[in-house]
Amino acid sequence: MIAAPRSGGGKTTLTLALLAALRRRGVAVRGAKTGPDYIDPAFHEALTGLSSLNLDSWAMPPALLDDVMAQACSGCDMLVTEASMGLFDGLMEPGGARGAPADIAARFGLPVVLVLDISGQGQSAAATALGFATLDPAVRIAGVILNRVGSPRHAAMATRAISATGIPVLGAFGRDTQLQMPERHLGLVQAREHGGLDALADRLATQAERDLDLDAILACAMPQAPAATGDAIAISPPGQRIAVANDAAFSFLYAHVAAGWRRAGAELHFFSPLNDEGPADGCDACWLPGGYPELHAGRLAAAGHFRHALTRFARTRPVHGECGGFMVLGESLTDKAGETHRMTGLLGHATSFARRRMNLGYRTARLRHDCAIGRAGTVLRGHEFHYATVTDPGDDTPLADMHDGYGAPRGPGGGRRGLVSGTFFHVLSTLPALQDGTTCAPGIPASAMVQVSEQT
Repeated sequence: MIAAPRSGGGKTTLTLALLAALRRRGVAVRGAKTGPDYIDPAFHEALTGLSSLNLDSWAMPPALLDDVMAQACSGCDMLVTEASMGLFDGLMEPGGARGAPADIAARFGLPVVLVLDISGQGQSAAATALGFATLDPAVRIAGVILNRVGSPRHAAMATRAISATGIPVLGAFGRDTQLQMPERHLGLVQAREHGGLDALADRLATQAERDLDLDAILACAMPQAPAATGDAIAISPPGQRIAVANDAAFSFLYAHVAAGWRRAGAELHFFSPLNDEGPADGCDACWLPGGYPELHAGRLAAAGHFRHALTRFARTRPVHGECGGFMVLGESLTDKAGETHRMTGLLGHATSFARRRMNLGYRTARLRHDCAIGRAGTVLRGHEFHYATVTDPGDDTPLADMHDGYGAPRGPGGGRRGLVSGTFFHVLSTLPALQDGTTCAPGIPASAMVQVSEQT
């Protein structure tokens, strides 16, 4: 696992550098990501040629988590898991299932390589390294990589102090502004939109070969991967043949969800609304993933064939939209400049990116009605992260009752009209039902809730 004390410390750059360098060596390497992020796994896949799966200790039941890890380890010589946030950051509880990267490292015994941004410090980096190495005995720090190193002398100061604690220093990555990747409101600009990705991968591999001890990093890896059970499905497929929107506006489809659908016998048929394509008539369900429709609202409004084909499809077959897909199912979408664009109108709400407010955090959803993502009463776990606001809720029936990661109610969410459903909520898993009709891991009661920033 590549982890760090905080967000913004250089995990993604170091992970991509390691992936690129190992692939250049001929190692069949795969990436994975802790937490619910979509964007970083797409970069992993672009650099390795293998799909990158998400591992989330809060949103995935244990059986699913174990199976996804086994899938991630299959078909490759080495798995490199990129941590989200800081290594120990997550919800306050429950222990071992807080959504923290440390949960994943401890559960699977993953050796952790800690990326330390030492800009503005020297020997003091040793205190950080030692603190992380001793905080939790179940989490093993195998070594550290120094990042944003200013000079050889700077690297030597930190290396000597950290080595004195008994923690190996596995490399020192120098500052390089050319390695900075463009960002936007939900994170990095998507891999599919990054025009210079091949050149970036080449530069990253070259710098990793120069600045990192790749042999020592390889030697840190666990020798054996867990075996897949093959029977854990994140959510049931909504149909036998699923039409899935897939382009720069609709790209947030979890790899483990798609893999589970295929393992259950479903076929995925991709289409591009931005290219004015609609779902194929031979499909029996349609899925509109999240993405960036707010950046392409004008093109989507002009895509008449897409709109008419989706409307015709929805008369007889289920359609579901997540986050960005939910926005496109509404009546209208107002872009950053304040211009309002017509959407499909299959649901009655209106959304705006001009009136921005960040919504971020884990979510549990109990469905009120049968729909593409489950039957009434089904409990789902996932994540919400968007800046769009609902300017007109419309009069559709709410889809689900929502709770945050601590079990505190957030009221009804999403909408349903006929066979069409949607919500801002991204689904990672279905919670298995117990014999008494309840579900496992229902969350912490609101009465026991600890106040904490969801962004943290």
